[in-house]
Amino acid sequence: MAGTMSGKVALVTGAGSGIGRAIALRFAKEGAKVVVADIVVEGGQATVEMIHKAGGEAFFVKVDVSKSAEVAGMVAETVEKYGRLDYAANNAGIDGGMAPTADYPEDSFDRVISINLKGVWLGMKYEIPAMLKQGGGAIVNTSSVAGLIAVPNLIAYTASKHAVVGMTKATALEYAKMGIRVNAVCPGLIRTPMIEEGAKEVIAAYTAMEPIGRLGRPEEIAAAVIWLCSDEASYVTGLPMAVDGAMIAQ
Repeated sequence: MAGTMSGKVALVTGAGSGIGRAIALRFAKEGAKVVVADIVVEGGQATVEMIHKAGGEAFFVKVDVSKSAEVAGMVAETVEKYGRLDYAANNAGIDGGMAPTADYPEDSFDRVISINLKGVWLGMKYEIPAMLKQGGGAIVNTSSVAGLIAVPNLIAYTASKHAVVGMTKATALEYAKMGIRVNAVCPGLIRTPMIEEGAKEVIAAYTAMEPIGRLGRPEEIAAAVIWLCSDEASYVTGLPMAVDGAMIAQ
């Protein structure tokens, strides 16, 4: 598959479904070799098959992003297989369920922080050294509109996504002169399998929250990620980019 990223290598976590799958497919469409990482084997392998059927190149790595050894192994396998790492989308995450702060379960809080926050940090921790060896790269972390505004009853998710924005900015400053750009994408309400499984009235309520009058598509988040990784965004780093149908502009 020829494209603007031919000869490059992209790593995407949480690529077995939803936004992560859309990002992986778009990287492949642009010509990049794609490492599809997910904890769910079936979903990850399905994404790889979709890329292969479209004429792209990809392979699957099973990874729990909250485990340092597994994330290190994921990056090492990427470099061993393809010889380099140009782009990374640290996208894996969970919502962790809803409850008021005083009622939120401690084990759920720990799990959300471990995956959504520590998982992104571990990704960057091991991706950055690989990129430095080749002179640069681009990283996009998936935050959320909940990383820019408060969402009641989602204390752990909101905390983790705000923290992703902070980590993104700090890391961008650290490596700004070393050829590595680090940005975050902050999706609004996106039509993913998780939302699709909800009742019609829930989907309708979510849609009503969006000034644009509809839910976003995973492909629209993928387009933002690709742009942030591309040379067209060469002067953009440390940015938390809202892709949300004007949700946070209200």
